[in-house]
Amino acid sequence: MHSYEPKKFTIPALEGISQKQIDVHIGLYEGYVKHINVLREQIADLTEKDAEKYQFAIESIRRRLGFEFNGMRMHEFYFPQFEGGATDAPMESALASTLSEKYGSWDAFIAHFTSVGMSRGSGWTVLAWDRKGNTPHVWWTTDHELGTLADVEVLLAMDMWEHAYMIDYLPAEKKQHIDAFLNNLNWNVVTSRFDSKN
Repeated sequence: MHSYEPKKFTIPALEGISQKQIDVHIGLYEGYVKHINVLREQIADLTEKDAEKYQFAIESIRRRLGFEFNGMRMHEFYFPQFEGGATDAPMESALASTLSEKYGSWDAFIAHFTSVGMSRGSGWTVLAWDRKGNTPHVWWTTDHELGTLADVEVLLAMDMWEHAYMIDYLPAEKKQHIDAFLNNLNWNVVTSRFDSKN
């Protein structure tokens, strides 16, 4: 059976996001990868023992698998956005032009993205490209598998679960976490995702 392995990320020192925060966060990501493998092994074991007898348990495990899998994938979008160090906003890029056209300006896009990030509760703020609709979307995803849009390409993923910031910031300081996230972004990663989808 194929096993998933956690990816390694080369993240420089970040301003406003501590190394301890990154280390704990990567450990959590590695937990998602581990549990995908555990759940898949459990499905295989129960199926081999008696698929009919353990049908309900197998179905329950399959439902959990979406949470663990999307948790892995979302973090694999998240961490690479810091690799290579922060860059300036890509004002001359096709991405900036597209976002400015939809949201009115680059600053209006950042304000909208930040506003979605300030939603109550735990989740993700995601910018994605809908190739079929030929338009970008910003949306809120709750438990990884809840609220995820189908058949879109993730361009920018901001983790708004407390585990992403509570070593550095209190829940009431979410805005400071968002500012630190945006200030540390390597926008070249985001623009390359956009360019490769168009």
